[in-house]
Amino acid sequence: MKESEIYPMCACPYFAALLLLAAPVIGVCAADNTRTVPDAAATAVPTAHLDYKPGEEPRFWSVALADTIMARWPDYSRAYWNSWTYVHGYSFFGFDMLYHATGDKKYFDYTKRFIDQFVDEQGDFRAVVNIKGQTNRPTFNNLDNMMIGNTLVMLYEYTKDDRYKKAATKIRRALDDYPRNNDGGFWHARGLPGQMWIDGIFMGQMFLMRYSKSVGDSEYCWDEVTRQITAYAKRAQRDDSGLYFHGVYEPGHGEKVPKWPDPKTGLSPEVWSEGLGWYALVVAEALADLPKNHPKRTEVEDIFRRLAAGLKRTQDAKSGRWFQVVDKGDQPDNWTDNSGSAMFTYAIERGIELGLLDKAEYALVVAKGYHGITENAKINDRGLVDIYSACDGVGVQTSYAKYINYKQSLNAKEAVVGFLWATAIVERSDLQKLKRPGSRSTPDAK
Repeated sequence: MKESEIYPMCACPYFAALLLLAAPVIGVCAADNTRTVPDAAATAVPTAHLDYKPGEEPRFWSVALADTIMARWPDYSRAYWNSWTYVHGYSFFGFDMLYHATGDKKYFDYTKRFIDQFVDEQGDFRAVVNIKGQTNRPTFNNLDNMMIGNTLVMLYEYTKDDRYKKAATKIRRALDDYPRNNDGGFWHARGLPGQMWIDGIFMGQMFLMRYSKSVGDSEYCWDEVTRQITAYAKRAQRDDSGLYFHGVYEPGHGEKVPKWPDPKTGLSPEVWSEGLGWYALVVAEALADLPKNHPKRTEVEDIFRRLAAGLKRTQDAKSGRWFQVVDKGDQPDNWTDNSGSAMFTYAIERGIELGLLDKAEYALVVAKGYHGITENAKINDRGLVDIYSACDGVGVQTSYAKYINYKQSLNAKEAVVGFLWATAIVERSDLQKLKRPGSRSTPDAK
């Protein structure tokens, strides 16, 4: 068999490194060995189909995955449990990467159609009916719902339409009286007193970083972004590993104590893969734009490098992925999670691009990660991409067993979008060759 037949995805810039992995995994597809699980894409239109061939790898996994999202949900507000969620904003960041790389306007148009349902001509939010038939208007009493603010600012960058700026500013103002712990760390939601979740660092700060760049209030935004990143790092690190627990609880805010914190430390019990992935993404993205002279720049860089070293140390040598409980890969019941693995692959590649990580040391980590996550992807009999080996919508759990035994889902929404980010960044140099002469000019990729 020719090497090109083993790895038809030779557009990957780490192709040479991937060849080092070929021998032990030829003919093995992790997706084929995954038991039947619920499909998180159950809200997709039943007639969705594409022309990708089952059993074959597409030229670009990132393009095939984005095509799959658009085919499954021509109206993306009909996806998942509500019409406005963090998953939508997470996806649109990936779509924006593809728009930058290829110049194909379909990614921009899909994003704009979604947002224009929610934002009127005055920049006010309006209600949209979700897949359950419920009429919901976006509210910002939790960090998750702020993630799509990143998309509002992105549209303002492209169009200079003031309504997107006005809508984004409403989200910014929601933080003025948002509740905090004593160290300044935001609660995950107004209704979760004292609880700081690692995923909330991503949700709130991805919005503030882009708001700072393109709308304003830069000093506040960067001080807040670095406060949230460093406050979490100081309280939630497991020993001296550079890896972080899923949640922090601070008592004394007048509400019932949750079940998950250690009563002595206030920390959740384990380092959860996807949770740590959210943190890896936001720290990497923060360092792309954090001013060089910001007083916390050095501290944030140190957090990122220590995290990258911890990830390099805990990557599974056999699969190239990372475990559901990241630092307990020696446990026989632990398993490799495609969602966190995709996030880590993106973050490490981003660190290499930014000159924060040594390519000679980390390029193979990225290559192994890319190979591992795409091994858990499959073109189904309708030509759509399915993503295996991940859980959908995991909250803070009370024990190792709860994380390990949490029900897996086919096409877990966070895993789907993490896969989009990771494949888009690894495939980017070859995606850029698709850009047609005269295609719409886009701002330089961040």
